[in-house]
Amino acid sequence: MAERSGAGARAALAILTLINLFNYLDRYVVASLVESLKKSELSLSDTQAGSLMTGFVIVYMLTSPIFGSLGDRRGRPRLLAIGVGIWSVATALGGLARSFSGLFAARAAVGVGEAAYGTIAPALLADSFSKEKRGRIFAIFFSAIPIGSAAGYVLGGLLDQRFGWRAAFYAAGLPGLALALLCLKLGDPPRGAQEREPGAELRPHPVPLPGGEGVWKSYARLLRNRPYRLTVAGYAAYTFALGGLAFWAPAFLERIRGMSKGEATVQFGVIVVVTGFVGTFAGGWAGDYFLRRSKEAYLAVSGWATLAAAPAALVAFLSKDRAVYMSAIVVTELLLFASTGPINSAIVNVVAPTERATAVALSILGIHLLGDVPSPPLIGVLSDATSLGTAFLILPAVIALAGGVWLYASRRGRAG
Repeated sequence: MAERSGAGARAALAILTLINLFNYLDRYVVASLVESLKKSELSLSDTQAGSLMTGFVIVYMLTSPIFGSLGDRRGRPRLLAIGVGIWSVATALGGLARSFSGLFAARAAVGVGEAAYGTIAPALLADSFSKEKRGRIFAIFFSAIPIGSAAGYVLGGLLDQRFGWRAAFYAAGLPGLALALLCLKLGDPPRGAQEREPGAELRPHPVPLPGGEGVWKSYARLLRNRPYRLTVAGYAAYTFALGGLAFWAPAFLERIRGMSKGEATVQFGVIVVVTGFVGTFAGGWAGDYFLRRSKEAYLAVSGWATLAAAPAALVAFLSKDRAVYMSAIVVTELLLFASTGPINSAIVNVVAPTERATAVALSILGIHLLGDVPSPPLIGVLSDATSLGTAFLILPAVIALAGGVWLYASRRGRAG
């Protein structure tokens, strides 16, 4: 089927990618502030610091199914605008916190807004571009993850040094209010506009939300979809490792490797943005290229890249030679980011067009429930009991598990 109007599709991709950058900036600015929050009047322990990410992710994953159902049945631009506005205000409110509970509540509220965006934006993009281009399109969209995450580390670290940790939250959150208005300018293409699958009808206009039975039937159908289940299972292990690494890496470099705060946040931020940009694009193009030969290409590319990241991560966390561990961190991040475009393409391609937002929502629930909900606080607990360096050694094993599940799925499943 012909692709949606070129100019409209490209504009949607540009706007949604820009917003996704701020999505991850807001999400990871707190990671750059961990050491300052421990020394501030809030006096956070490592366990409390880790739970800030957990609080956000719990709310994010629990509200995602709600927005997933709405996103498959209601007008998407308005839902996106509401979500971006909520997370921006909540991020800024973190700067007003006077206690751990206040900061925890503000960070948890960020999850409501990001749930709306995270579930609906990929589905809207899938309806804007053909199946054969989605690896590259999602590579562009998800390249905002490393850039936004790095911006969160760098912006947070620099503002923290110069103006204090509260200013970092204000600067990260308030610009998002302007981005919310951009969402209202987006078009809303018909569901399944790029393909017709058996039993899938095009929906040129939003339709009324059906009763609860219809929603639950959609989730039950997804849970019976074996390729979808395997894809999400590997994604959960991947998210466990990536979430723990993303949250604790600046503290690891500062505390275990002896870097200054500015050096740790800026250097890790630069590594994330460069490796994320290169790795995400390389993985997306590789997935599209090998898709011509195999329907399981997206899973195979993700599986091999992630499996190769495990030994590199082990070297990064064990070596004390700066040249060695910094090089190993670069290789690890490069290989991990290579999975971003292909694995998200696999998720939207293996389900019906009219269930894509619901499928993304259910995957968000699963990968975070088993992934970065437990990983930051678990690493914090292990760090309090032993050391942060010892706690990091669980990550290479989980990375290897993710790669193994995806390789198994590429041979047994039918994603792509």
